[in-house]
Amino acid sequence: MTRKKKTRSLADKVTIRTGRRKDYKKWRHENPDQVTSSRRFVAKKQQQRKLQAVRKLARQQSGQTITIHPDKGGDHSPGEPS
Repeated sequence: MTRKKKTRSLADKVTIRTGRRKDYKKWRHENPDQVTSSRRFVAKKQQQRKLQAVRKLARQQSGQTITIHPDKGGDHSPGEPS
């Protein structure tokens, strides 16, 4: 006896006229408010974004600082062209 494979897709959870992929895509396009991501997926993506932000901040802080225009001073005297 074979078991039915578990799926995380929304297509099986939605009851529509024929159950065809084309019809599901049409239904999804017509009803965007009823189609939402799973809580598991949303939590996973939030965690990934937090980790990405932490890594980016760590890279920025560990990098060396460079002076972009070292020959120019921060203040301009009125006689000098800028």
